[in-house]
Amino acid sequence: MEAVLTHLRHAIERGDYVIGDKLPSEAELCRTLEVSRPVLREALRALQTMGLTVSKTGKGTFVIASTVEDPTFGDYAASDLLEVRRHVEIPVAGYAALRRTAENLDHLAHLLDRMEQETDTTAWVAMDTLFHLAVAEAAQNPVFRRIIEEIRDALARQSAFLNDLGGRREQSNREHRAIVEALVDGSQHDAVAAMAHHLDCVETTLTDIVRPGRTDILTEGRSEA
Repeated sequence: MEAVLTHLRHAIERGDYVIGDKLPSEAELCRTLEVSRPVLREALRALQTMGLTVSKTGKGTFVIASTVEDPTFGDYAASDLLEVRRHVEIPVAGYAALRRTAENLDHLAHLLDRMEQETDTTAWVAMDTLFHLAVAEAAQNPVFRRIIEEIRDALARQSAFLNDLGGRREQSNREHRAIVEALVDGSQHDAVAAMAHHLDCVETTLTDIVRPGRTDILTEGRSEA
């Protein structure tokens, strides 16, 4: 899928397909690229997430941009999602370290064990969102959980995107483990640092996908936030 996505993305960026053009049909692309339809459809979904194309039911896929600016996950742009996550999830991890119960820790440990053993990406992504909900629950403030619930679909889409194109699952498991260890220790400082590191790694992987060689694309213009 990565190879197909790279091929189509480069074709759009170098002008083989310009804004307004319709991409060849799925059947034609499958023949030309010698891939299965499920693989092609994954690549087409990634193109749409990157904001390069739009799919119109019954009409096909059309180019709407020539460069990737800010991927969209569900209703939210990646930059907006990351900004909110930094302002919410980092302090939430600190509160969770101070307020977590034994039940919270057991739930998180169980989730971590399942995630580290899971081989199915879809199942892992679902548990990834559950993990962040569980950390919010451990903060003992229902408003925090409601905020994470609101962005849950976007988090799942982002997680799947990063796993497909960034191979982040094992690294993410390690980052999650560090967060839980800080909660077990009751260390607000370590929990905040672990969550901040996790979100830094998310940003780095996203930036590597969107703009290889750049490290500032998602936070550009947001230094005042």
